[in-house]
Amino acid sequence: MLVHQLITHGENDQIVFHSQTDITYGRLRKEVSRYRNYLHKAGICRDENVGLLARNSPSFVYAYMAIVSLGAVVVPINYQLTAQEVTYICKDSRMKNIVLAKKMDIPEVTQHLLEEMDVFPSTQDDGAPRIDAEISEDQPSTIIYTSGTTGNPKGAVLTHKNLVSDAVCYAKAMPVDETDNILCILPLYHCLAWTCIILCGFLNKSSISIVDTIVPKDVIEGIKRFRVTVMYGVPSVYVLLLKTAEPKDLSSLRLFMSGGASLPQQVAEDFQRKFGTGVTEGYGLSEAAPVVATNPQQRAKHLSIGLPIPGVSVRIVDPDGIDLPSGEVGELIVQGPNVMREYFNAPEATAQALRGGWLHTGDLAYQDDEGYLFIIDRLKDMIITNGENIYPREVEEQIYRYPGVVEAAVVGKPDNLRGHVAYAYIVMAEGQVLNKKAVKDYLRGKLAAYKIPRDFIQLDALPKNQSGKIMKRLL
Repeated sequence: MLVHQLITHGENDQIVFHSQTDITYGRLRKEVSRYRNYLHKAGICRDENVGLLARNSPSFVYAYMAIVSLGAVVVPINYQLTAQEVTYICKDSRMKNIVLAKKMDIPEVTQHLLEEMDVFPSTQDDGAPRIDAEISEDQPSTIIYTSGTTGNPKGAVLTHKNLVSDAVCYAKAMPVDETDNILCILPLYHCLAWTCIILCGFLNKSSISIVDTIVPKDVIEGIKRFRVTVMYGVPSVYVLLLKTAEPKDLSSLRLFMSGGASLPQQVAEDFQRKFGTGVTEGYGLSEAAPVVATNPQQRAKHLSIGLPIPGVSVRIVDPDGIDLPSGEVGELIVQGPNVMREYFNAPEATAQALRGGWLHTGDLAYQDDEGYLFIIDRLKDMIITNGENIYPREVEEQIYRYPGVVEAAVVGKPDNLRGHVAYAYIVMAEGQVLNKKAVKDYLRGKLAAYKIPRDFIQLDALPKNQSGKIMKRLL
């Protein structure tokens, strides 16, 4: 199946998008057809890479589906990037055309405004040809550019099969149906929202409520207005809801899913205690379209990312690629129909990431006797001090348990004597001041001395991206 063929599942009069105006599956199909006709007339060609830069809206979906139905490849772009950063992606992906919400200074790329497409009349007599029979599921559908925390971002090439198979396999592990209404606050340029919310929603005829913000009061208002039953968020979103929402505000929800970063156990426990429903944690990465594992809703384990989804295989290996027994920490590697084809125009990076036929995630993990996976930390985030390994997540888990701590992030900084040392950045509850000595004394009985951060810095807020994920590289 091809990605754009998923829009055929819903009934014509069934609501697919709850937004300012409710949109049915019938209108969805008409809008995608109208957009593809416009883009075809504008010169979008098969196999070319086409940029898409816009905030969350039904129009984003129309444009995405129109582009891939023409046999072209979508390059979704983070709308928080500067013109210089967007230009890098345009050049690296060799795109000639970009669809965007407002004009930017991007040289040598033809810009197509979404607002122009919204008013462009239907041209059924001069419509774009139907070429589904000519498109293979093994052809690229999208190129997702990674965050670029180490050097320039790389473009993960995902095929139609990668995306559709991940949606199908994930839906088996975490099913939704036509009675569900899924909240979309995560950015659609990222795989998590696109696969788990949009594609799974289409696959199972669910409704989707698009709320283009993570401001707590607006999120709560959207949940109550649209009677949302399923939501996806990153850990910081659940931290904000803990502070601002009351149980009645979230009473319509049956499933809270967390991804994008590790969910602190203290946050998970506090959420369960306050709202009576736990947050289910999963795991993925762009290169895997993105879902690799998720907790079964009724058999979740704290601190675990759960079990591999159907059709996906995982291993925990040492630096030599040798499998490690249960309980031992090594690198998590992944194999399945969801794993990317390559990094665009980057053969060396591709060979390194996909060596031995497995996707090397760069995440340190272990697997217990029941097969549940536990992420210890990012391999690149691990701090080595005097030859000893410090896993930031382990330290953060303990800091979260200190009274008054709202958020915490531990990072490594260079040190001439020890190589690297840990620093902790902490956000305290409103009106509270961090007592560095008290926190350090608290940690002494819980962590080895070398794991205790050298310094504790109080901030009003931690730097985050649009989806609310903490950006450690800025610390």
